[in-house]
Amino acid sequence: MPTRHSFTRPVVTLLAVLFLAMTAGCSKPAEQSGAASAPATTSQPAAAAQTESTSRLGDLTAFRSIATDVATIVNNGNLPAARTRIKDLEVAWDSAEAGLKPRAADDWHVLDRAIDRALAALRAIAPNQTDCKAAMAELLKTFDTLQGKA
Repeated sequence: MPTRHSFTRPVVTLLAVLFLAMTAGCSKPAEQSGAASAPATTSQPAAAAQTESTSRLGDLTAFRSIATDVATIVNNGNLPAARTRIKDLEVAWDSAEAGLKPRAADDWHVLDRAIDRALAALRAIAPNQTDCKAAMAELLKTFDTLQGKA
């Protein structure tokens, strides 16, 4: 049964990813701005959590969150819904390319290929749940590997 927020959730997620991509593109370190560094020291647990979940590409949690949603939908056997949801990942990833790719081009290409394989599995003429599960597991593993490289 479709929920009333089925359209709102992807839109809000996309807007959050776009916001993160735009703010992540700033090359000025926070330490250079005296006003910007004061709030960061007051919330050290949040800063520590962000450091743990970032990679050389920056914070990938918004992208991984979408991928996790897709994997859950695939695991529940709803491949048409997973195909729809992964479009959100594709759009967000493509929109953030200009800000992410220059940071670590090799890592960007590794993740881009994993995303492409997941897209291909879900967009196959006759998608297979086993192939889709494997592609999503590989994609999530790629996110985790890159986040550990920071």
